[in-house]
Amino acid sequence: MEKLDALLTRYIEKFMAYVPEIVTSLIILGIGMYLIRFLQKLTNKIFLKREIDPTFASFILDVLIWGLRVLLFVIIASKLGIQTSSFVAIIGAMSLAIGLSLQGSLSNFAGGVLIILFKPFKIGDVIEAQAESGKVVAIHIFSTQILTYQNTVIYIPNGILSNGKIKNITQNNLRRAEVAVQTTLLKNTNDFIDRLQQELDNYDKVLSQPKPRILIKELLDTKITYNVQVWVENDNYNTACSYVLLKAREISDTM
Repeated sequence: MEKLDALLTRYIEKFMAYVPEIVTSLIILGIGMYLIRFLQKLTNKIFLKREIDPTFASFILDVLIWGLRVLLFVIIASKLGIQTSSFVAIIGAMSLAIGLSLQGSLSNFAGGVLIILFKPFKIGDVIEAQAESGKVVAIHIFSTQILTYQNTVIYIPNGILSNGKIKNITQNNLRRAEVAVQTTLLKNTNDFIDRLQQELDNYDKVLSQPKPRILIKELLDTKITYNVQVWVENDNYNTACSYVLLKAREISDTM
């Protein structure tokens, strides 16, 4: 019993001697996290003031914050008595295993760097990639955040995103809309085309140059399909397509 009491007393003494290091480490942790948040806000303000590309700024900010967090972790580990040299040796020994297990993450990081360097898209662009489409909200270290038209958020890994096909819908300000219009076989096809052409020429959301075109795409015994081509600004794309379909139906019904 005396041996147990002595052992317990010794452990309590060691713990009490170690309490100041724990308290100091917690203080360092609190101050460090506060400074990291402060530097994050400060850096973000500097980027905004200097009008740095938001895509580049967001990515660099992510790298900076994670680097500072790793540095804070090393400082706290050293304060708790873990030898820095031993800590580095452990990290080095684990690097191979971590590298093998995180090949996908490293590929995603490299993909993020490629996206920043070559800029196939930027924050705010609307893209189609990996069978998904939506607005680019953020480009993180390992993934790109996309907001779909259904208001759902999708995270696509940067690795497969940078290596796959990307359609940037809003990179150019203007876009050609091609609308397939199908009607019954009309007695006067030319009259239908002329009336629809006039509606398109007078519609303010359709550009006058390049001039709208109405072509016959398919001609069958009972129906005819037109390919209506109009140039519009990106923001007016869906509205213009809807207008074409509506007017084609109205004209068809009156003939």
